[in-house]
Amino acid sequence: MFAFLLVVPGLALLLAVVVYPLITALVTAFFEQSLILPGREFVGLQNIIDVLTGEFPRLLGQTLVFTIGTTILPFAIGFALALALNTRIRGGKVLRGLMLIPWLVPGVVVSFLWMWIFNANYGVMNAVLQGLGLIGEPQAWLAQPGTAMGAVIIAKTWQSFPWMMVMLLAGLQTVSPELHEAAEIDGAGTVRRFFAITVPQLKGIIGLVLLLEFIWNFQHFDIIYVLTGGGPAGSTQTFATAVYETAFQGFDLGRAGAIGLLWMILLMALVVVYVRFSEKGEER
Repeated sequence: MFAFLLVVPGLALLLAVVVYPLITALVTAFFEQSLILPGREFVGLQNIIDVLTGEFPRLLGQTLVFTIGTTILPFAIGFALALALNTRIRGGKVLRGLMLIPWLVPGVVVSFLWMWIFNANYGVMNAVLQGLGLIGEPQAWLAQPGTAMGAVIIAKTWQSFPWMMVMLLAGLQTVSPELHEAAEIDGAGTVRRFFAITVPQLKGIIGLVLLLEFIWNFQHFDIIYVLTGGGPAGSTQTFATAVYETAFQGFDLGRAGAIGLLWMILLMALVVVYVRFSEKGEER
């Protein structure tokens, strides 16, 4: 009974702040309901069918492009930096601290920083590329459908790579130096030792980092919304921005609830994969 009483406050807060709003939002998917008009009408699966036959394929594709891009790029950069910092480099501890700064900066601040960098009139990106002779005139990176998604991915990559770097560096420091020394004595080069020793030893942490980052990016909102608002012409719109735009700009709560329901089902599938992967890691 004492243990139950200790759990009750936290459980009550969870039910009030998370479970009740979630259930309410999901139930809304089965009604035709407006944010500005009173009342609602039960329409069954109509909202879900409309979303599936409408914008769902586009939203899924763009969400996957953003998610995969902001998972693979930070991983590659983070892994390379982790390998560099795992050596006896002078000032390594200071560099670790400095490289954590992008991860510590709030997402909205990151968005405004990269908004200035990509600005068509005074942005650093245009100045650098023009100085190198790669472009002839300034580009509106965030205002063109062909470049907006790439710009958003770059901004999110800059924020994400420090976390991956820290996790992978922690994993690298658990790899026994004796394994590398023995392989080196046997004639294995740096590349051979990397793929034969380092990667297998880090297989668990690599899988965990990639899976967690994929789940987080699949539901990311702030950087996309601040940089482009899902535009131009919906080219950077993901499930997160679509739910917000449909509910609070289009005032269609039923359709927003349907998008949210489908989005949650996909997220639940990812969470199941994560849980099973974690359980296999514990067994090993």
